[in-house]
Amino acid sequence: MNVKVEEISSIRRRLSFEVEAGQVEQAIDGAYAEIAKTAKLKGFRKGKVPRKLLEQYFRPQMEEKVFTRLINDTYFQALNDNEVPVVGQPHITESGDINRGEAFTYVAEVEVKPEVEAKDYTGLEAKKEIFDFDPQVIEHRLEEMRQMRVEQKVSKRKKAREGDLVTIDFTGYVDGEAFQGGSAEGHELELGSGSFIPGFEEQVVGMKREEEKEIEVTFPEEYGNKDLAGKKAVFKVVLHEIKEKVVPELDDDFAKGFGAESLDDLKQQMEENFRQQEQNRIDGDLRERLVDALVEKNPIEVPEAMVDKQLEYMLQNVRNRMQQQGMSLEMLGMNEEVFASMYRQTAVKQVQGSLLLEAIARQERIEVADDEIDGKLEEIAKMANAPLDAVKNYYSGDEARAGLKDQIVEEKTLAFLIDNAKIVEVSKEELEAEKAKAENEQAEA
Repeated sequence: MNVKVEEISSIRRRLSFEVEAGQVEQAIDGAYAEIAKTAKLKGFRKGKVPRKLLEQYFRPQMEEKVFTRLINDTYFQALNDNEVPVVGQPHITESGDINRGEAFTYVAEVEVKPEVEAKDYTGLEAKKEIFDFDPQVIEHRLEEMRQMRVEQKVSKRKKAREGDLVTIDFTGYVDGEAFQGGSAEGHELELGSGSFIPGFEEQVVGMKREEEKEIEVTFPEEYGNKDLAGKKAVFKVVLHEIKEKVVPELDDDFAKGFGAESLDDLKQQMEENFRQQEQNRIDGDLRERLVDALVEKNPIEVPEAMVDKQLEYMLQNVRNRMQQQGMSLEMLGMNEEVFASMYRQTAVKQVQGSLLLEAIARQERIEVADDEIDGKLEEIAKMANAPLDAVKNYYSGDEARAGLKDQIVEEKTLAFLIDNAKIVEVSKEELEAEKAKAENEQAEA
């Protein structure tokens, strides 16, 4: 086998193959032998068709088998022998005929991982958000937690008021005729929730138990059912039950329900967690801005196959998060194609950043010691609240351990960039204003 490797670009190679006639002949004989086992031809038993007739009637099947075998036998060997760092699948652009006594030629074009040399990666300029703790954040979260523990109890009050959960029967009429979907029995409605037709809930407020009332409303012009949009309706309503919210007191007993010893202890835990979360977010945003600055100074071409793989990774992460929330892309009117078109450029930047960080680690000889891996395993076990032995066992395989090592190298490389960057601290408001401006400019472009 003869192979010629040509560089088309930094991310593409052309491989021209010539497979010797002897290897072609062996493949042809092997293909016909395989076909002969199952070949059926009138006048012959299965597996007994003569070779000449096989060559006459089954040549297309032979060519397909030989083509596949020769490429499988030569393509991967050539990649290994010539150390071609292929990413993705090959594209066969040319192929010769398959004939006994003749060499077989074909050309494959492939994408390769580019050889990257990072430049100007010290002194990168980036903005970092100033962390400004607001105690009201904890108070707001405590109120949200109280609302999570709200209970509903039957009210002793005679009249319903906003915030109550009422049980009603209703039937709706348009032009004196009941309409489909306009009636229900035992329907629970939170007054003030805005979940019913505008103007309906306000008229239920003040009703007494077992009171009957006619409520007049007008369907919004943009109402989903076009037959009802903009029309006036009358609902005959009967109120059966009134429940009121019971919000727990914000005290030590409330805090114990969340595993804290006291309310002060709960507040302290919440503040510590919030500070850590915010610091992680701020640090993550800074790393992202530094990588953006790095990519801007080092524009590199990246293989489509690597971008596609990154998009698949991003898509799976989004699907997993949405599944945990009981949602899906389709519920948002989005599919894989729409997602890919929206986030492809983001994936390109992430691949560029990853390759550049890898190059910097190599250029700066950033390595990982065994004790650093052990420390990372302890950190993972602590964060996951998992036994250290179980975490070590998970990362005992070569692939998992190599992935963990790459992660640590990337973290150390980012730390190197931060230590050698020009960082300016600014307010959260300034950063949000800049982000909004950039998004508007992108939308207008």
